[in-house]
Amino acid sequence: MRRKLRSRIRSRQSPSSAITSVQTSFRPSDTLRSLRAHKWSYYDAQYLLLILLGIFSFSIIQSPGPLTKTAVGSLILVSLLLPITRQFFLPFLPIAGWLIFFFACGFIPGSWRPPIWVRVLPTLENVLYGANLSNILSAHQHAVLDVLAWLPYGIIHFGAPAVCSIIMFLFGPPGYVPVFARSFGWMNFTGVCIQLLFPCSPPWYENLYGLAPANYSIPGSPAGLARVDKLFGLNLYTSSFTASPLVFGAFPSLHAGNAAIETLFMSNLFPKLRPLFITYALWLWWATMYLSHHYAVDLVGGSLLAGVAYYIAKGYFLPRVQPDKFLRWDYDYTEVGDTVTEGYALVDLDRKLDSESDGWTMGSSSSISSGSNSPVDDSQSLWEGDTLGSHSDTESLDRSG
Repeated sequence: MRRKLRSRIRSRQSPSSAITSVQTSFRPSDTLRSLRAHKWSYYDAQYLLLILLGIFSFSIIQSPGPLTKTAVGSLILVSLLLPITRQFFLPFLPIAGWLIFFFACGFIPGSWRPPIWVRVLPTLENVLYGANLSNILSAHQHAVLDVLAWLPYGIIHFGAPAVCSIIMFLFGPPGYVPVFARSFGWMNFTGVCIQLLFPCSPPWYENLYGLAPANYSIPGSPAGLARVDKLFGLNLYTSSFTASPLVFGAFPSLHAGNAAIETLFMSNLFPKLRPLFITYALWLWWATMYLSHHYAVDLVGGSLLAGVAYYIAKGYFLPRVQPDKFLRWDYDYTEVGDTVTEGYALVDLDRKLDSESDGWTMGSSSSISSGSNSPVDDSQSLWEGDTLGSHSDTESLDRSG
């Protein structure tokens, strides 16, 4: 099966397939050379923000200790220094920053945090929808419904980003996955910041304590997932949600945000499957309310945040899908953004390729052009025997010149 897929990919190779190549170099000097050649722009301020975020997070985290934090930091630096890992980890960096920051939130003193809003979300729920939808949906409980809610909320949610990334890598244009990864990471980071600055109690708090004032000493709750633990004889969700770093992070719902941004990116790639992706998002919406983890207004907030992240990415950074292409290896060139600019000259294409082929920009390490075939050497090949070609995109452009 592997040989058949490899043969199919090789048969689709074109003289311009350098844009689909993958870095295989282990030499840090190649990364340093790419960094020196990089043309810096205000988009690169994201790396400064990530550095500051990392310094704050590692400084405030009390456990694990300095040795583990040093090891994690060293691993991140090594991953960014080696070209073979940098091409994957650099777009993943916003996701790593968000995860570390989310974990660090558990160590932020309560005296640094704003008061917790207990009545805002239930009031909005009743004003906007005329009732508390979460309480209505969670009123009728059954083991079958518990499992149906657990699947998207407790299982699929955690694996979906990786599965979607693999599918996007195989079937999307070169540069599609890095834009998805950055959008996913920054959306979640923004959501965590909102949760920190605007802490709101979730439905389970109302079920346990009513509308009494909340404080940061109150532990988290698995809510409906406690029934799943009991059903399977586990303590997985009870222990993890009780020790949540953000107990009062109800708004916006990042479960809903993640499902929405996955739906948007996957629907853009597979328009005919859009009903399937929307069904998954709605399924997760229902699960979050049935399990008493979010109000409906939280889901709307998370989905709106995902929509903003997606349409910014689609308008300025996302490679356009070409309907006549099936696999990423079919692409001879890529076009970025929503607007098709007419009258591009080859010199404009060369300038675009030179500025965006080093992997530090919003695109990937693959060449991203603006409408015409990429000017690469016909003698180059994506495949060298049974391994990925070792030439970087920058080297391809230098040789073609």
